[in-house]
Amino acid sequence: MADQTQPWAERTVEVPPQPGAAVPPQPGVGVPSQRDAFRPGVASVGRPRTPRTEPFPVVEEPTGTGWPGGPSPRRPMSWHMAQLRRGGEWSAAGVLFAFVCWGIWAISGGGDLTGPFLIFVLSLLVAAGLFTLARLLGRVVLERQLGRVRRSARGAHLVTAVFLAGLGIAYLQQTEWVVSAWNWITNN
Repeated sequence: MADQTQPWAERTVEVPPQPGAAVPPQPGVGVPSQRDAFRPGVASVGRPRTPRTEPFPVVEEPTGTGWPGGPSPRRPMSWHMAQLRRGGEWSAAGVLFAFVCWGIWAISGGGDLTGPFLIFVLSLLVAAGLFTLARLLGRVVLERQLGRVRRSARGAHLVTAVFLAGLGIAYLQQTEWVVSAWNWITNN
């Protein structure tokens, strides 16, 4: 009798037995032997699949890598350094602009350059602190809150470059002949 849930089970192809081979069992008559379980070229239609059992049960334990919400894998120091270098051209341009403007201001003031040099070094330390603050803020907001991976430090370098450009303009605004030249250009 055919199974009512599988109407296609009745439509099997009859293959004539090969000489010397055992006769395949009829559906519903007896249990197939191990030899009849697999025959090349013959589909096992209508036979229920038996689940494969493993000799040892596989138990997966979380190791902390690749699990949602788990800690991210540790990266080598060279990866972090390469990440910090990306975008460094912005900071380098800002430092160069601030240095040139500082030089114009310091030379125009005349006298000893020790005080202006200490001011410039202090300004560079403030710029480094601003870079660190921008990186920390990016880590908290982008990595922790939004779950994104930062692949460069371009944003922090850009913030630092804007600060250094403003610093250079402030040096130029304190130079008398630059201010008078700017006023002469804008008034004419």
